[in-house]
Parts: sequence; structure tokens; C-alpha cells
Amino acid sequence: MVVVMSPDATDADIDAVVNKVEYSGGEAFVSRGVVRTIIGLVGDVDRFHGLNLRAMPGVADVHRISDPYKLVSRQHHPDRSTVYVGESQVPIGPGTFTFMAGPCAVETPQQTLEAAQIAKAAGATLLRGGAFKPRTSPYAFQGLGVDGLKILASTRDATGMPIVTEVVDAHDIHVIAEYADMLQIGARNMTNFALLQAVGSAGKPVLLKRGMQSTIEEWLMAAEYIAQRGNLDIVLCERGIRTFERATRNTLDVSAVPVVQIASHLPVIVDPSHASGRRDLVVPLSRAAMGAGADGIIVDVHPQPEEALCDGPQALEGADLRALASAVRQLPPLLGRAPAEPRTPAVSP
Repeated sequence: MVVVMSPDATDADIDAVVNKVEYSGGEAFVSRGVVRTIIGLVGDVDRFHGLNLRAMPGVADVHRISDPYKLVSRQHHPDRSTVYVGESQVPIGPGTFTFMAGPCAVETPQQTLEAAQIAKAAGATLLRGGAFKPRTSPYAFQGLGVDGLKILASTRDATGMPIVTEVVDAHDIHVIAEYADMLQIGARNMTNFALLQAVGSAGKPVLLKRGMQSTIEEWLMAAEYIAQRGNLDIVLCERGIRTFERATRNTLDVSAVPVVQIASHLPVIVDPSHASGRRDLVVPLSRAAMGAGADGIIVDVHPQPEEALCDGPQALEGADLRALASAVRQLPPLLGRAPAEPRTPAVSP
């Protein structure tokens, strides 16, 4: 069961609902979104019905949800949500198309700044960059850690682009949240439930990538772990699933975009870079994502892909990036979407 609070509900109203539910033997999890607060209830549903919660001050509605994922379901939230990132509040959600780009891994201040500048020139409004890198091989580049975060923060100051970076270990969340505007959970960690709960309590928007072997329901249940800890500012990212096909690194599940948008109110974006692992497929897969109704894309950009320490074969620059920029300018407006402009544009340095 879910209790939807009114936009003008006070903290006292919320506390009163939580106390009443807990006094009856249930559990209440408060999740705060941009517009309203939702309280997820766990326990005896029939007993909750007897509490007459709908009559309490500040309560807008009470819903009995049949989906296993209560807080991220559209059963209680029929309108799709928009998530705002950074001080400039770049939107990700219905009606807009958000272009995120940047280097897969932060290597040097110069490389990161150059990547951000060419990404911004191509139309990107959010900068992605990895400071902590979970790699398949223990001998591969693992990222610069805190030094990488400092480089990202400096690049944000220079470009005005909010930054999205991955969290690998719950112990790093505090320091990463000091620098990042959005916390990313990678595909390998989608089922790291302790990490999901920790980022849910961090007070930052979360980008949740789909696990390479995960069903859509499992993906949404992972989002529920984050929402249950008080954070509804979640963006889902389809980045390909593992199949028997070997022509690409993964198989991009384009159908997941509309399926998830029907099931959940959360925004859904696509990562064509990690889905394909091939530079020549990033633009066509991006077009496919736009056609399927994705709320945005996230792609790898590098000023010198042949020298990249991470995923160089899929990173864009030059003609490939110009082709993607053209698609981002032309296709979303044909589908009723505007560019995702910041609510409060940053002042140029």
C-alpha cells in the first residue's frame, strides 16, 4: 500500500502517518520527490485500511498496489516523473530529450576538459565521467578515485555541466556525493542491494543501469530499493543485455524503453555505447532509442579514442560525434520532445 501526501503536506503530517502505521505494527518508508512525498507501507494491508489514513491531514490519496515494486509503479503515480540534476536543474523526463556525454574514465584534467568541451559543443547538457571504475580484469585501469572526482568538479566549474559518476563501493558514497551531481549504479552493481540502499539515502539523483542479465521486473525492484530509502529521483538506463549474439558486446533491448514507461513513472534513458561496444553502432542505436521514446541517451566521448584507457573502441569524436549531434537536434523535436535545457543556466566562467 502507498500513501500519497499532498504537495503542501508538512513534516508533522508525514510524521503523523508514519507513527500511526508503526503503532499498528506496520513499517513506513518515506520517499521524497520533487513535487510530493510518498509513503510506502509494509505489513497487514487489511489493518491499514482500518486506520482511515485517507482522512488524515496532508494525505492526498491511498493506493493498494499489486505490483511488487510499489513506489516506482505507475499504479499510484499515473503521470511520468521528471528528475532534475545539479544546481542548474537539467531535466530528465517526459517532454524533453537529455543528452549526456563524456569520457568513460577520467584520465587527466586536459583529457576530461577536452571531452567535456566537445560533448557540450555537440549539445550535451550533462557530463558523464568515471572516477571509480569496476573492470572485468583486475589489471585494467581502475580509475583515479578522489583525484578523478576533483578533475570532474573542476571541469564542471569550467563548462557549467553537472556531473554524473559511478559509485562502486558504499564506503565511497559520502565523498563522491560531495563532488557529484548524480550518482550512477553500474550494471554490475544493480543487484548490490546494500549499495542501492546506501545511495537511496545519499540525497542525490541516481542513474540506475540495468544488469546485463536482469529482467525488467528485477530492474524495477532494484529501483524500489533506492526509492524505499527516501529517494524517488531515479533515472533508469537500458544498456543492453547479455544474449547468445556475439556481433555486439551486449544486445540493446529497445523494447525495454516503452515497457518500462508503461510500468513505471521513472524516466528511462539508453546507453548505446556500452550496449554495442562499437563506435559505428552508437549513432544508429541512438536513433533507435529516440524512436522508441527514450528520455535521453548517455554516450562515451573522448578527444583521442585510440589512446583511451577505457572503452576507446566505442568512444565518439569527429565525424561520428557530429552525426550524433545532428540526430539529437533533428529527431526528438519530430517526436514532440524539446532539448533538455537547464532550468537555471550556469553563468559562463
